[in-house]
Amino acid sequence: MTIVGASGALGFGLALRLAKAGVEVTIGSRDADRAAEAAARAREQLPEGRFAGLENAAAAAANELVVLSVPFRSQSETLTNLKGSLRPGQLVLDATVPLAAAVSGKATRMLGVWQGSAAEQAQEMVPEGVTVVAGLHTVSAAILSDLDHPLDEDVLICGDKRADKARVAALIARIDGLRPLDAGRLEMARIVESLTALLISVNVRYKTHAGLHVTGLPDTLW
Repeated sequence: MTIVGASGALGFGLALRLAKAGVEVTIGSRDADRAAEAAARAREQLPEGRFAGLENAAAAAANELVVLSVPFRSQSETLTNLKGSLRPGQLVLDATVPLAAAVSGKATRMLGVWQGSAAEQAQEMVPEGVTVVAGLHTVSAAILSDLDHPLDEDVLICGDKRADKARVAALIARIDGLRPLDAGRLEMARIVESLTALLISVNVRYKTHAGLHVTGLPDTLW
């Protein structure tokens, strides 16, 4: 699978965790050399991991499932540049959060997005036949990157097709300590994305890296 933006904190941590679970990871970056450097850095931390580093367009074309892990200010430009690489049948897992920090505002505030959420904006921008699922908004990048730190939290997934959400859930479930939950249609991403700002506020107050747990759920979720 591919992670576009894996040279950043969240994407890099996700690459490490998935590779530790046995997933072969293609790291994408705007610059091919930077992607190769990120892949080399990942191998240093996890010698048994399988990593490749490619420029974003080549990385996006390489696999059927593509994670988009870029700052909100870069989402539109990145997707515009990937239009010639993404193809029908591919699935994009969008982890973008429209935090006000993207325009020098506070990280505890959200920006208004015309489509309703960053994920819905992504769905409008990808080529026809490419499906967007939203997720991974509440997982700490710092904790993901620390392979010695155990994970124990839920990941809320939003999308319009249950089969697509199930594919994403199967990938996330490979990471020890992460439990993927179906949070509804893609339009629910506007709520889930805002939970990032809420957790940032909590983390600042308590100097921690809090996650989310949803209680009272049945044993079988998918």
